[in-house]
Amino acid sequence: MSDLRASGREPDQLREVTLELGAAPFAEGSCLITMGATQVLCAATVEPGVPPFREDIGGWVTAEYAMLPRATQRRTRRERSGARGRTQEIQRLIGRALRAAVDLEALGVRTVTIDCDVLGADGGTRTASITGACLALWQALEGLVKAGELSRSPLRQLVTAVSVGIVDGDPCLDLEYEEDVSAEVDLNVAALEDGRIVEVQGTAEGAPFGRGDLDNLLTLAESGIRRLVEIQREAVKAAR
Repeated sequence: MSDLRASGREPDQLREVTLELGAAPFAEGSCLITMGATQVLCAATVEPGVPPFREDIGGWVTAEYAMLPRATQRRTRRERSGARGRTQEIQRLIGRALRAAVDLEALGVRTVTIDCDVLGADGGTRTASITGACLALWQALEGLVKAGELSRSPLRQLVTAVSVGIVDGDPCLDLEYEEDVSAEVDLNVAALEDGRIVEVQGTAEGAPFGRGDLDNLLTLAESGIRRLVEIQREAVKAAR
């Protein structure tokens, strides 16, 4: 990989990433994640009780996702009557990724809701939301430990996500919007810090792609996930 993309990045290079913990001071945990021009504010709320289907089983972690009207180049209408299909699909993905990293039984009879609000959208909002939501969740659970409500954090390990795709015939990591809309293949990959994959969402936007292409994209995603985990660990270390 040597040809530079329109942004000047190498094909296997992430955008610049920053993670600001405590960005929403009234939330039990929060993280403002910035990846290039994509920016998402993730805020965690801890509440007693669980949904009926979780009674006598353990705690619950869920997520809500929304894009602010001017997060995009043109105004997006607010979803006043409830989340639409795409929004529901994204927030369910975020919730599944987070729950894969949590010992829900150890959480006790509590629900943690992570609100992911997109402030700026330039591709990869769902993957950025997972990366930021994990740290908001980490901070909220650490708060429960410090308050003596839990003996240990139920967060077993970090979880993160990244997009990959084939753009102009080349596999690329962490797609920006202009790459995303023109990609021949587009994948979103979520994984735990030990490398185990939580979810892969992928589609061919043009011609179908082969197993070799899929393997190459997953290998590229794994490299990005390793780097994102390092950035998460650095943010956690700085916040301790």
